[in-house]
Amino acid sequence: MAGRLYIPPLDLARLMPDLGMDETPITGVNLAPRRPLSMIRLEAGRPRLGQAFWGLTPPWLDVLDHAPHCARAESIASRPMFREAFAARRCLVPAAGVYVWKPQPRAKQPFLVTRADRGPLLLAGLWCRFHTDLTAFHDSLALITVPANDLLSPLTDRLPAVIPPAKAGQWLDPATPPATLHALLAPAPGELLGAFPVSRRVNDPGCQEAACAHPVGPMLRRPSKE
Repeated sequence: MAGRLYIPPLDLARLMPDLGMDETPITGVNLAPRRPLSMIRLEAGRPRLGQAFWGLTPPWLDVLDHAPHCARAESIASRPMFREAFAARRCLVPAAGVYVWKPQPRAKQPFLVTRADRGPLLLAGLWCRFHTDLTAFHDSLALITVPANDLLSPLTDRLPAVIPPAKAGQWLDPATPPATLHALLAPAPGELLGAFPVSRRVNDPGCQEAACAHPVGPMLRRPSKE
């Protein structure tokens, strides 16, 4: 699952040169669901940075605590909660890492999953809009998860899908065929991601100390292919 994100300041203009940015991106060392995140969506044919509540809240949802912060890629096109947003309102969440907790006999060990080169990630998501009156509205999102690859599966069973920057426009475009979208929702290549253990202080979602994201052991990674 993806219950916490690591989002330091990122060079989004370099990652997506055509990105429209009218606001300051949201950053944080230890970001949990039920709070705003920055997201990238298509507006008037151009990717633009916006904000949305992390926890999908369609208009018919009665209990906010039931708002899902993740959606499984395998059922996203069939579940009523997600299928409309998946068909027409996809987004990307820029991040540098995802926290996961490895099961151990006495206490779970937190790890930070990042790109092996520590570069930025574009996490696949979907969003919806709930109009509170004729002019006011509330946007929300959920991340889309896929099975972890064989390198990272000992740490967690699922991770957010990572969209390559070169495929970002294709992911955001509402005209992209479903088969193409599902092909993008695949486990990350083994050499793309790595993970290293971090301090258990990250267990507290209120802890925003920089040390939450500092390695306390070596990175688990697969050597890149020559």
